[in-house]
Amino acid sequence: MNREQISSIAHTNHPIKSPLDDISVRRLLEHGLPRGDERVLDLGCGSAEWLLRALAVRPQLHAEGVDISADALARARQAASDCGGEDRLVLHHQEAEGFVSAEPFDLVISVGATHAFGGLLPTLAAARKHLAPGGRVLIGEGFWDRAPSQEAIDMLGDLTDLATTVDRVVADGWTPIHGHVSTRHELDDYEWACWGALASWALDHPADPDSSHALTTATVRRTEWLRGYRDTLGFVSLVLGRTPDHA
Repeated sequence: MNREQISSIAHTNHPIKSPLDDISVRRLLEHGLPRGDERVLDLGCGSAEWLLRALAVRPQLHAEGVDISADALARARQAASDCGGEDRLVLHHQEAEGFVSAEPFDLVISVGATHAFGGLLPTLAAARKHLAPGGRVLIGEGFWDRAPSQEAIDMLGDLTDLATTVDRVVADGWTPIHGHVSTRHELDDYEWACWGALASWALDHPADPDSSHALTTATVRRTEWLRGYRDTLGFVSLVLGRTPDHA
């Protein structure tokens, strides 16, 4: 069982691959889509859950998503067809970093996918290349809510505290328009949902050759969360506009 298959099963009950509940997702989209007829791009869209939700609440919106997973994009196409939004969604099977579009976008989304670009600021640099004048970026990133252990740093990488994270974004030429710090409930619900879904799949498919691996992965990841970073990791989602002097 590869990483993509594990992720797909783990997010069965939490299709937004970040610690955000449905209300938070809706509010972030509302701030990112003030008109309703925007062109939206999701860099690393997976099964395009953000785009599907945007299409559902904005009937004049057009969306594009980029991802390397053919299976995830196939699920996105089917979901768009099921809800009648397939004519407003274009999906690209390729690396997000190399994506080129003939037209800019009013909103660029990258939530929980900054690792694909090498971090927060490289992700913002990638988003900037696709952004129309006056456009917005919706980005989500982890931060240290408390001083982390070395074990947590080894697992999750080079994060900073919330204030420093926002300072880095501002210094890079962005102005926060809206922000949401995930609550303890959102953070816990996300972790329980992911590793619970993976464990449940393993228990429900005892004859599958991947069952043991899935159950072990769920156990290890749950333990890493509970003992490694539950009390230190936070997650912030920001809606950003380009600061005029840096545009």
